[in-house]
Amino acid sequence: MKLRTSEPFWLVKNGLINSYSSLRNDINTEILIVGGGITGSLLAYQCMADGYDTVLLDRREIGNGSTSATTSMLQYEIDIPLYKLIDLIGKEGAVENYKACSDAIDRLGKISKNIGSTCGFEKKESLYYAAFKKDVPNLRKEFNARKENDFFVKWLSAEEIENRFGIQNSFGGILSDQGGSIDAFRMAHDLLAYNSKKGLRVFDKTDIQSAIYNRANVLLKTGSGHSINTKKLIYCTGFESVELIKDKFVNLLSTYALIGEQQKSGSKKLNNTLFWNTADPYNYMRTTDDNRLLIGGADEDFIDAKKRDLLIPGKVGKLEKYLKRILPEYDFVPDFAWAGTFGETKDGLPYIGKHPNFKSTYFVLGFGGNGITFSTIGMDIISKLLKNRRHPLLKYYRFRR
Repeated sequence: MKLRTSEPFWLVKNGLINSYSSLRNDINTEILIVGGGITGSLLAYQCMADGYDTVLLDRREIGNGSTSATTSMLQYEIDIPLYKLIDLIGKEGAVENYKACSDAIDRLGKISKNIGSTCGFEKKESLYYAAFKKDVPNLRKEFNARKENDFFVKWLSAEEIENRFGIQNSFGGILSDQGGSIDAFRMAHDLLAYNSKKGLRVFDKTDIQSAIYNRANVLLKTGSGHSINTKKLIYCTGFESVELIKDKFVNLLSTYALIGEQQKSGSKKLNNTLFWNTADPYNYMRTTDDNRLLIGGADEDFIDAKKRDLLIPGKVGKLEKYLKRILPEYDFVPDFAWAGTFGETKDGLPYIGKHPNFKSTYFVLGFGGNGITFSTIGMDIISKLLKNRRHPLLKYYRFRR
């Protein structure tokens, strides 16, 4: 099998949307955001809405990090099931986090509409189904935990799943009414274009070489020798934050995705739903707004990007085999395949807020399958912190918790 490209689908589909210059002079600003992916773009949107003089920069071209590799499934379900999260952090915190992720999906839809984004935001259902018979008792626990805490869910039998979606070899699952999908690469660019017109300064291909963290400001030097003086610094650098923070706070994983050719008629049974299962690592699936089927998973520990990418052909074969098992009648023709890196935390929750080693600095590190929804929650948290106010979820996201 020869794939058309091993580049992330979103990069090829969208091409070069907008180009920004590198930083060529010394600057001062109130807020500096490091990271030009979907997280940094959302934080820039919030900071501009709050009236701050804001600068955003990225070491690459905008959106060419993890944002170009994400499958952009918007779920309120956290990688740690609700019933397990209750055991880890208590019922109140677990339910609050699940509900915050649910609200974040709707907020993303409103933001997309407000900026006139062409990211294809779409509300969808979500099906979390048992990959093996042995998984059913715990999946039932999860169903009951959500039902008891007022999440709108319905249990589907294996027969109902097959009749409704055409998916075979499941053992029942939880159907939720809340989910969504977007093109995160496109939305990041749309957010920055919208805010650039309002005064946001954006620089790409600008690397930070050093930083002095003071109580009243942060002074940074770029690779080209220019200085940035900012009152507050916000890192939105995802898994690359391990280069900066020396704590062992996240486990890095490689993940793989495969997308098929466009289907003229699409698949009406699959189009309105996100799919993921109880396998470890789990597999996930969605359709795109141009009638393609996207499937991902086959995660394993991250070593380095070169070794990760060498595994793409074998991982593609594994994902194709899985797809044939659950959708034997689907006419899937592989078109693109790629690999990405993401972070996994012990409780499935992000790291948002201050770190004791960095003065005048905040971090918004989504991690896990909920990176985009966590970043949306981070908008409100950072907005409050910049105004010296507290957020009820902040205690669950702190470093060294």
